[in-house]
Amino acid sequence: MRRTALFATLTAAALAAAVAAATPASAINTYNALPAPERTEVGALIVQWDRDGNPATPDVVDWYCSGTMIDTDVFLTASHCTTDWAPGARFYVSLAQDVEGALAAAKAKGLTPAQVAAEVAVEGTEHTHPDFPGNSADSHDIAVVTFDATQAAELDGRWDFTPATLPTAGQLDALGARALDAARWDVMGYGTEEAQREPGGHVHPGGGVRMKAEVGFNALNKTWVRLAMNESRDYGGACYGDSGGPNFVTLDGQRILAATTITGDAPCYATNVVYRLDAPSARDFLDDFVDLP
Repeated sequence: MRRTALFATLTAAALAAAVAAATPASAINTYNALPAPERTEVGALIVQWDRDGNPATPDVVDWYCSGTMIDTDVFLTASHCTTDWAPGARFYVSLAQDVEGALAAAKAKGLTPAQVAAEVAVEGTEHTHPDFPGNSADSHDIAVVTFDATQAAELDGRWDFTPATLPTAGQLDALGARALDAARWDVMGYGTEEAQREPGGHVHPGGGVRMKAEVGFNALNKTWVRLAMNESRDYGGACYGDSGGPNFVTLDGQRILAATTITGDAPCYATNVVYRLDAPSARDFLDDFVDLP
């Protein structure tokens, strides 16, 4: 499976154009990927935003990134998914398996953007890391969407999910590269497919359906994990729209949310670069929103 992850080099406007041009598909990649209906803690970030210069009447609603519920009222995603929007943008989360299909069905009813958003998702409040975009050593590319009691109850009423388990402080460092290489890694999200050649150049079709794929460990850095997603090694991977989505590692039979998808190679063939959640920077930010292990 290879679905597009939102890469940090893409602006929100560029991603919007890419999503608008895409057609529904069933994979993170077209290779080594499977649907993930059982992973209901993994969701899509939906944004209602203004395109006509009148922020009082946001006129666009669509999904843009992926993410994970890490508590009953906290959704984890990436900072580059929650920034650079027009004033008045509103953020929603859907835990549906086929978000693209749900949006299309709601829009076909002739609903307003606000009505579409409310029909397919639950509105929350975004919190972006205050030091984003940071630098190459630490991009601070982490954000959350929180929900008040009423919104959290609506989430719980629509979808049955168990929040993901976060790592302990420095857990990946303590394990070391050899153990991490031996462990199973899985990436999940709603992103598009790897690049395909068309007459006008490369395109990334698909997106909007929750998928999963096994990836392989490559390297551990201070705030990053580099994961292999080569088809030749029987791996899948992430692509545009998978940004903010989870990368799980299974340790002693327990699935740990080790990192979130941030960037990778532009055609989505080789590498997924993910932001570590056991590192001090991520934990300092998350500590304001969840009880950390």
